[in-house]
Amino acid sequence: MNTTTLQFWGAAGCVTGSKYFLETAEGSVLIDCGLFQGLKARRLLNWSHWPRPPAEIGAVLLTHGHLDHVGLLPRLVRDGFRGPVYGTAPTLDIARIVLEDSAKIQMEEAEQAAREGYSRHEKPEPLYTDNDVKACLPLFRELPLDQWHRHGQGLKFRYRYNGHILGAAFIELESGGRRWVFSGDIGRRSDRLLFPPERPERADILLLESTYGNRLHPQLDMEEELATEIRAAIHDRAACIIPSFAVERLQTVMYILWKLKRENRIPANLPIYVDSPMGADVWELFGRYPKWHRLPAEQLRAMHSGMEIITEYGDTWRAIDDTRPKVVVAGSGMLSGGRVLTYLSQLLEKPETRIVLVGFQAEGTRGRNLLEGAHELKIFGKFVPVAAHLRDLQALSAHADQAELLWWLSALEKEPEHLFLVHGEPTAQDALRIKLREATGWTARIPELMETVRV
Repeated sequence: MNTTTLQFWGAAGCVTGSKYFLETAEGSVLIDCGLFQGLKARRLLNWSHWPRPPAEIGAVLLTHGHLDHVGLLPRLVRDGFRGPVYGTAPTLDIARIVLEDSAKIQMEEAEQAAREGYSRHEKPEPLYTDNDVKACLPLFRELPLDQWHRHGQGLKFRYRYNGHILGAAFIELESGGRRWVFSGDIGRRSDRLLFPPERPERADILLLESTYGNRLHPQLDMEEELATEIRAAIHDRAACIIPSFAVERLQTVMYILWKLKRENRIPANLPIYVDSPMGADVWELFGRYPKWHRLPAEQLRAMHSGMEIITEYGDTWRAIDDTRPKVVVAGSGMLSGGRVLTYLSQLLEKPETRIVLVGFQAEGTRGRNLLEGAHELKIFGKFVPVAAHLRDLQALSAHADQAELLWWLSALEKEPEHLFLVHGEPTAQDALRIKLREATGWTARIPELMETVRV
């Protein structure tokens, strides 16, 4: 009797909350342990009871360090998980940075909500605290790329380079003579900072991300597009605000801005504020892990020296009060939290302000609301009118588009027995399902949240 079961604890029918529980005769593992973001109904899932007691999970395998893939680890450990948490060295370093930042933000927001009285709860509590994060770190176990590692009685797995962000990998796992592939988030074939992703040659069961399963990234000169927005802000003596994910996207934006200055496409003396303490920490990892990316050490130093890196919150207000035309790169990328909200609370209602979105905006986030024409955003318990000019530059995304997903699959020697589309919104997933059928003849399934399948 086949005793292997797979349960979709997250990123099924949505982009966030990646968690896949695999139970085999050889052992059990949880692939990723991500935070739900976006719609309130999904955010509330972060507080739900676990489908299985965390103590029964044998290990956690992380594909990469983004919040929607690691953000519930502190709660998992607090609720009883004591097994190893595996990842590549950069992934574990990034996970530590991301979790420490997440705990800090949640604690600060709970304190602010209690102080200003805009929570429905009499005593707002954070999802987890910095002490919960500290309890996770001793469980981290670093693994190299391309080497098989054994877990349990016979289960084995390995990590392979996947682009997307520093340290990201897809997972090949073997159990009962079959190979599972968990794609994680797949990077771009041509990325300014990272190498192209490797591709699996065999997959009996495949879980494939589908974030951009319904679109192709526009073929634009992204450097000139960004320069155009910045020059317009200079003309209007205004701020150009670039909300950015602190991991990889922020570093990509810094690279482009450095290049634009070097080529005199924007003024060399233009103030550029990089306001993301977490992004600054991640930047240091690029120096620590040179084999994971394209940038030489001297270029990293030059890029860093040409911008004002803000770490203290008081300096955020100094940047806001700077009346010169300026560029602000600040977290978070979907406007779901972080320093960018302070800038928007003061500058969003100014028509001369320019906002440039450079990544995916999940359903229910402030970034998505902006894209869909919201006339106001709720920030720190107050509604701020939207008058700023908005530009969406999704071609800077670190996710593969539909064509790149098909390319990633094209190295497989045959159709998987089971192909599940995950980490995508329903329209993107269905478009990719249809495209796969037309282009390859393969059949893909779209699982539902908390669905359990036997394979």
